[in-house]
Amino acid sequence: MRARARLLAVLVVVAVGAIGVISSTQTWLVAVLDEGSRHEIAVAGSAAVPVLAPLSLAVLALGAALSIVGVILRFAFGALTVVIAGIMGLLSAQVAFGAPVSAVAATVTTSTGITGVDAVASLIATISTTPWPAVTMVAAVILLAAGVFTLATARSWRGSGRKYRSDASPSAAAQAQASRPFDAVDSWDDLSRGTDPTDDPPVSPSAEPAR
Repeated sequence: MRARARLLAVLVVVAVGAIGVISSTQTWLVAVLDEGSRHEIAVAGSAAVPVLAPLSLAVLALGAALSIVGVILRFAFGALTVVIAGIMGLLSAQVAFGAPVSAVAATVTTSTGITGVDAVASLIATISTTPWPAVTMVAAVILLAAGVFTLATARSWRGSGRKYRSDASPSAAAQAQASRPFDAVDSWDDLSRGTDPTDDPPVSPSAEPAR
């Protein structure tokens, strides 16, 4: 399990980031206005929670970075993941359970030209919520778990980014490669360097049998 911890954390973080980006483009709220004639205004996630898209893009970047960084940055990025997850979860929960007028005010103002939360509230007959705020809230909880998992297992992850290290000799790198199991991320790293990850590791001269 430890050998796969990095891959699991990266996949979960990237997946949640992608969900956040998609969610920001979907309808979160539907405001029904009563201006003599009733009509509906759809409010996208990016309007209901303006920071959703930037936070989701940041999560995608964190997921990509976790695949290559060292131990210290794993802890830093894991902590940042927890913070972002908390913000996303709190903001999406406020919309999912409260459907506040402030979440639809900007969209209603764009549609009607009327500004001010109180003035907008006087126009709104009802506000209904779609499943997307709840989906995003659940994704934030999963992201929080991924951040905690990263912090708990970061020290045991297989060493990453061997091609970025200059302090290890070729023999040391070969011995480390031979002594640790491959995961999908490491195999991809080897292929990007033109190395076949299925090849047997080189045998050092000291390991050759005496003749």
